[in-house]
Order: sequence, then structure tokens, then C-alpha cells
Amino acid sequence: MELNREIQSLSEKIEILRKEIKEGNKEKLKELIQARAQFRKLTKQKMGSLTAWERVQLARHPKRPHTSDYIQNIFTDFIELHGDRRFGDDKAVIAGFAFFEGIPVAVIGHEKGKDTKEKIERNFGMPHPEGYRKAIRIMKLAEKFGRPVITFIDTPGAYPGIGAEERGQSQAIAESIMTMGGLKVPIVCTVIGEGGSGGALALGVGDRILMLENAVYSVISPEGCAAILFKSQEKAPEAAESLKITAKDLKELGVIDCIVPEPLGGAHLQPKKMYKLLKRALRNSLREIIDKNPEELVNQRQAKFYSMGRFTEK
Repeated sequence: MELNREIQSLSEKIEILRKEIKEGNKEKLKELIQARAQFRKLTKQKMGSLTAWERVQLARHPKRPHTSDYIQNIFTDFIELHGDRRFGDDKAVIAGFAFFEGIPVAVIGHEKGKDTKEKIERNFGMPHPEGYRKAIRIMKLAEKFGRPVITFIDTPGAYPGIGAEERGQSQAIAESIMTMGGLKVPIVCTVIGEGGSGGALALGVGDRILMLENAVYSVISPEGCAAILFKSQEKAPEAAESLKITAKDLKELGVIDCIVPEPLGGAHLQPKKMYKLLKRALRNSLREIIDKNPEELVNQRQAKFYSMGRFTEK
């Protein structure tokens, strides 16, 4: 992605200059100031006019923070739980309990992995049925102990392999959606990268749906849509525009509740700032719903999803 390479290059230059100045080379201060000004100007110019396809590329950026990063930097005392008590443990889904600013919560999210070995181990963030059944187990425990549920969505989609289908992939996704729909505790969901198809929706039924500025959320990937409609994946940029998958589009359509701004250039360039921005958004969202009674939460959540869908008649 040409846009990203240009911004990334400037960001790396700034980081190098900062280290040199920290080590005592004060002569580099003027150059650092100029580089920062150039960075701000370029990012404001470029990021303000991104196409849907360019946001897809940012959402998939290999250095973009993952669920494990947000858990480590936003929550405290996280204890991960493993297994679905039926088949095994799916590392494409991280689930457990932690504290969010002193509040005990359940945390569940897709995890793509960072290096090649971990990506393979976590199946590139594409869960098997046991991943969703593990998530359901944690959700029900959260309900039992009255703990809010916070989910992080970042998957190309549920794994479509034969083994996953044999073990009830579609049923596991449906059960997860149904469980979240009736859960009698507050739920806040955040799309942090890619939100793909039912694999994403299985963790996306909440009282508040947040979405990072450069994340995407769709029923199918642009490449998959292009292959079906145009018989060519080269039409993916065109499909991305038609799918209305950006945070801005989905906020206008009422699918999400809040767009969480990202640092200039994207979350991958300033992850520490991204953690602070998302932490603030999560805090605000929880405040809005944490004191509601269980029946009110469930009724409002279900009404929210039943009312989704807009169309125009010609």
C-alpha cells in the first residue's frame, strides 16, 4: 500500500531521530520538528480521503494491535481460560476474566497472531466451533457472577474447513449469537481490525458496538464479494465501496454506535495512544449501561438488532 509505506517511512524516521536526541545528539532537534510537521501534514491530507479498500488494507496491517495487546494494556490481572469441555481449546479465540479500572469483567476476542508461527497456531484468527463454544462458556460464567462482557472482533471469518463443519460450525455461531442476545449482563463489542461475516457477528451482539476508525465490518470480504459478483478478485476495491464496510458507513446505517478515533496514520503507528483512546471509549460505553437492570438490557439489545436494516424504494 503506497500510502502506508510513505507514512510508515516518516514515522520510522521520527523514531530514529527521537532516539538520537535522547542519546544526546541535540543537533537533530530541528530535523525532528520538521519531520513531525511533515508527518502531520501528510497524514491529515492522506487519511482524510481514504477509500474503503485502503481502509481494508489498514485493518489488515500486520503491525496493527491485536486482542492480546489490548488485554495487556487496558486490563489488569487477566486470567485466560481454555477449552470448550467438548473437543479442545481453540487458540483463535482468547477468553477469560480481568479487571477494567477496578471492575471485574469477562474479556473475549479473536486473535490472529503476530509472527508466522503464532499465526499458524492461532489459525490466522479464524475460529473453529470449539472457539465459539469456549466463548459461550465464558459468557455464561460472566452472567452467573454478574460481570460485564467485553469482546474484541478481528477475524476474516470463521474457519470453513471440513473438520469445523463436521463439528458444527454454523450451530456454534448461532448459539453464540443467541447467547449474547439474551445475556443478562452489559456487553460492549469493539471491531478492532477485520470484522468478517458470521465469524465476527458471533462475538458482536452487544449493548454498545464500537468500531475503530480504520477497521472494517462486513458480511463477506471484498475479494469474496468480487469473486462472486464480478468473477474476478481484481474488482475487490470496487466491491469494498459497494459493501459499505467502513466505520463511517456503518455509523450512518445504525449498525455501530461509536467510532473510536485512531492516532494519525493508523493504530499500528502509535499503539500506546490507541490503547488510551479505546480505554476511554470502553469506559464511557460501560458507564452508559452498567447500572441498567438485566431485563431492560436484554430488551433494548434485542430491539436494537431487530431494528437494523435500511432500504429505499424506487
